[in-house]
Amino acid sequence: MLRIGLFLLTNIAVLIVASITLNLLGVGRFVEANGLNLGNLLAFCAVFGFVGAFVSLFLSKTMAKMGTRTQIIEQPRNADEQWLMQTVAELAEKAGIGMPQVGIFPSQEANAFATGWNRNDALVAVSLGLLQRFSRDEVKAVMAHEIGHVANGDMVTLSLIQGVVNTFVMFFARIAGYAVDSFLRRGEGEGVGIGFYIATFVFEIIFGIAASIVVAWFSRMREYRADAAGASLASKESMISALQRLKLDHEAQLQTQMPDSIYAFGINGGFKQHLTSLMASHPPLDDRIRALQNS
Repeated sequence: MLRIGLFLLTNIAVLIVASITLNLLGVGRFVEANGLNLGNLLAFCAVFGFVGAFVSLFLSKTMAKMGTRTQIIEQPRNADEQWLMQTVAELAEKAGIGMPQVGIFPSQEANAFATGWNRNDALVAVSLGLLQRFSRDEVKAVMAHEIGHVANGDMVTLSLIQGVVNTFVMFFARIAGYAVDSFLRRGEGEGVGIGFYIATFVFEIIFGIAASIVVAWFSRMREYRADAAGASLASKESMISALQRLKLDHEAQLQTQMPDSIYAFGINGGFKQHLTSLMASHPPLDDRIRALQNS
């Protein structure tokens, strides 16, 4: 129920912000008597495409904390939390970013994630299972990987890419939908019929799948960069060892407990590694290990 509530609140926020933005820009109807107004259509799609991506980005810390039940370490309660805070502070200073919030989420799956719209006000969190089972050198490498995501501005970059992709999926789906509807309604007057909405919906699915391949490719390239950052901030040996431990956990098929929306920002791609390589948000762990070994 919590995830459904967060999804609905996010979409309501998108609709409100997008509607206000369209009014401020004076964007009118994109379906006119003589056809599509492509300028208005592109503006409409861009507003909804980018607003959706950036509303999700600005709410990412809140959604991640609620979705994973992450407990932020305000005051360390034990030696492990004290060490984790000190380690993240050291890595953040070395990477040249502000000290992020540090949290632990109650999952036995070995994973960690970073999120937040501002590299100087981010959140990094690690699962309880990873903290308990991995060596301290391996945990440090994992946190260095996540700090690498923050330092590289990956969350903002991926949101920009998602905004561009959303815009063109909506834009071309509506052009294709209008073409199909015009063919079906030859000589039936102005406006659009139900065929426009059905065809647009179908084309959004088709174009959306193609767009997901583009976004997934950028996400995989980003993981290699974060691995390299982890090796630089911690050590190559520790980063390789951490990835090898992740591989062992993955092969043990521990139950995944992190929301899908957070997996793209985690060190472990979870079940997504079972999907085709074109749609995976993370490269195979063997490829990541090999890339570090050859660097």
